[in-house]
Amino acid sequence: MKLISYIFVGLTITSILISSCGNSGKKGKDGRTDTYSSGTISFVSDESFSPIIEEEREVFQHDYPDAKVNPIYTNESDGINMLLHGKAWLVFAARDFKPAEKQSLKAKQYLPTSFSIAYDALAFIVNKSNTDTLLSVKNVQDIMNGKVTKWSQLDKRSGRGTITVVFDNPKSSTVHYIEDSVLGGKPIINKNVAAVNKTAEVIKYVEQNPNAIGIIGNNWLNDKRDTTNLTFKRNVRVMSLSKIHPATPQSSRKPYQYYIYSGEYPFIRTIYALLNDPRQGLPWGFAHFIQGPKGQRIVMKTGLLPVLGNINVRDVNTVQ
Repeated sequence: MKLISYIFVGLTITSILISSCGNSGKKGKDGRTDTYSSGTISFVSDESFSPIIEEEREVFQHDYPDAKVNPIYTNESDGINMLLHGKAWLVFAARDFKPAEKQSLKAKQYLPTSFSIAYDALAFIVNKSNTDTLLSVKNVQDIMNGKVTKWSQLDKRSGRGTITVVFDNPKSSTVHYIEDSVLGGKPIINKNVAAVNKTAEVIKYVEQNPNAIGIIGNNWLNDKRDTTNLTFKRNVRVMSLSKIHPATPQSSRKPYQYYIYSGEYPFIRTIYALLNDPRQGLPWGFAHFIQGPKGQRIVMKTGLLPVLGNINVRDVNTVQ
């Protein structure tokens, strides 16, 4: 029996006031009748955020029974394009508006706005049988640009063969993060990198392929039975990542909330709500609910890091 000490992150939100000067339910020129807290609308989100968005949506609709917010889960590129072309009023993405995108909307007499709602991390997962679970940032760069293609190049003792890397979607926020933030704007050129359609398919592929590495949002991993967010799904292994090369157990971190909070985990993203809602109706209300006290507590519960509130840190001892 082994006693292990972890660090638990808690949240206190003392006083946050959210108000709206939105409409009163009168039909607009576009035919919409939704208000800040009633009506029916659709919104778009990068599919990698669907676990947290679903929890937020369930509570929002419970608190506001006259409101129905219907999700369209797709990839980040398509979602933002829908917003830019007037096919959606709200998108959840891992990036803010680009200056040209904002200018384009303003030229059409819109007032686009955005704000952060949470921080998450990219989790690297491997098959349960794989004990090679340490990677440095340099290792990740070398894998993505094709310099490293075999497990033995990471650890000479490894008897495993070719590394296969799997993403959730070729146009997802996960791919964009690796190319923009890890590779400095360069494309992924490793021929053994593939993409499926959804995050659940990444997890399934890793479960079935011993040589695979899956890259997903960490909100897909947390065990809902664990209120400390210190355990992950038991059917895969979560790799530890190091900013220092070569990676060692001492320098490497898993995507726990505390290491997102402290910045010790290397691959952290900001989740944004992008709004182009001239009516300031239900899309506006739902996005601000997530940013508000109850929404931020839900963010905390799912293993991500809230953007608002006081963070409380304490040690947690567990027996393994």
